[in-house]
Amino acid sequence: MRSYLVPDDLWERGAPLLPPAPERRRRYPGRLPVPDRTAFASVLYVLRTGVAWRDVPEETVGCSGVTAWRRLRDWTEAGVWPRLHAALLSELRRADLLDLDDSAVDGSHVRALKGGDHVGPSPVDRARADSKHHLIVDRHGTPLAVTLTGGNRHDVTQLLALAARSRRSGAYRAAPRRRPRRLYADRGYDFDKYRRLLWKRGIKPVIARRGVAHGSGLGKVRWVVWRAFAHLHWFRRLRIRWEIRDDIHEAFLTLGCALICWRRLSQQARARALPQ
Repeated sequence: MRSYLVPDDLWERGAPLLPPAPERRRRYPGRLPVPDRTAFASVLYVLRTGVAWRDVPEETVGCSGVTAWRRLRDWTEAGVWPRLHAALLSELRRADLLDLDDSAVDGSHVRALKGGDHVGPSPVDRARADSKHHLIVDRHGTPLAVTLTGGNRHDVTQLLALAARSRRSGAYRAAPRRRPRRLYADRGYDFDKYRRLLWKRGIKPVIARRGVAHGSGLGKVRWVVWRAFAHLHWFRRLRIRWEIRDDIHEAFLTLGCALICWRRLSQQARARALPQ
């Protein structure tokens, strides 16, 4: 296994969240299972490069793609990735690297070439089969929560779900507030019903109005969510949805959000290590 695929500080955060390996038989134990860190490295290799599972170079990462997929399936069913994301958000909050006063929300289409659940005809791509990533970020663009829907689902249908997920994440845990003060969104979210529901939850909606000329000025605040999508889609496995199982694709999506949070923590650690 190449050590750069799973750095020590990332493994120290992720290893305690993995479920224990099943107990081996004493008389006929079979061959030794692949270590969790090696399988994790293979999962990260697929996420970053976008290669098919059958094309994972076993001599490079030390694990076949089939074994890595099975381990990813088991970890997904055990709920590892949301817990990892929440743990990293808690670290960012304790390090004062989150600005929870403001948040921004948006959606992004991705092609779904193999179909599956949460796939629908895209209104922006000639009704081709698409999925959609919905993301909410803080003022700095740190992903707080993410959801996956079909490409034909309206962005506003995920507005309350994203706000609720961000409230349950580690970002607001033990904080004075458990929700953002202001939520910025484009005119696709301009529905009075959802404005009232956000106000009822103590969140001020700052949403561009439909039917007016462009130039609301919200882009100077909302650009961080576009940058967050660019960071997410830097992981090639997220640019196109290849997974038929929606839970596997959402696992990759949540893991990508967790890696963005980990990078922010690593950048802060390197900055502190530099001589003043």
